[in-house]
Amino acid sequence: MTDTIALAGIVATSPRHLVTSTGLAITSFRLACRQRRFDRERSAWVDADTNWYTVSAFRQLAHNVERSVQKGEHVVVSGRLRIRDWENQDRSGTSVEVEADAIGHNLAWGTTTLVRTAAPAETEQRDAQPAGPVQAGAGAGGGAGSGETELETSPT
Repeated sequence: MTDTIALAGIVATSPRHLVTSTGLAITSFRLACRQRRFDRERSAWVDADTNWYTVSAFRQLAHNVERSVQKGEHVVVSGRLRIRDWENQDRSGTSVEVEADAIGHNLAWGTTTLVRTAAPAETEQRDAQPAGPVQAGAGAGGGAGSGETELETSPT
């Protein structure tokens, strides 16, 4: 069974793009989704916890994300949710990941213009010839808690 999720949040790290030795394009970034709740005592909406996700895009979507999305931008992500427990020598935790089917700018915060790209087959053939075992692209990327950005709370 696959859990599908839709998220709206802020890109908290610079997207990290790479192409594997087999030609598979991958772009990933951390997404911060701030929760809001209504405080009845104040009669106002207040910030609550922030949920953090690692978002990964593959193939043509990965290329388009690399060219279109930057740290600090508001985006909408739809994809498959993966929750994994992990352990290493001294620590353990839970990783919350989303394998994206679609990513776009959140138009509640601004405007954007779509520029159509080449057909996926043409792009994948071009990318199937990496310079080395792994090509690193723009952005440093990061793990949980790295490169976090200050979060805005309402559209302008």
